[in-house]
Amino acid sequence: MERSLIWIEGDAAGWSCSNCGWRFVVPTLLSGEEEAMAAYDRLAAAKFREHQCEAELSVPAANKKPDTGTAFANRARLLIMRGFKPKDAVELVLHEVATESGGNAKLIEKARADAEEFLSKIRQGLI
Repeated sequence: MERSLIWIEGDAAGWSCSNCGWRFVVPTLLSGEEEAMAAYDRLAAAKFREHQCEAELSVPAANKKPDTGTAFANRARLLIMRGFKPKDAVELVLHEVATESGGNAKLIEKARADAEEFLSKIRQGLI
């Protein structure tokens, strides 16, 4: 599963992994200075490349079964944990996927299917 470095807004702003809970929060000293933010971005990118996703560590690669909606669900869950309503979180992740995929219709359609499945599981109380 491919992962990407995504920016999270809000009180705990910073870079985050699209595949797991890894985060690199902005130190308060860097919040306004352009040069300091550029240094922070470079450091976050380096740390992101070095980290191993929690999901990858918990299941041996040979025993992993692909779950097509996992990345989408994880991204939506991160937003929900930060206070977004599930429907709003799903809309934001869909927007992110559309932006990241460069308008790739196949990826956007898959994300929409994952979104419907995620919301359905929430309605059923499975999540």
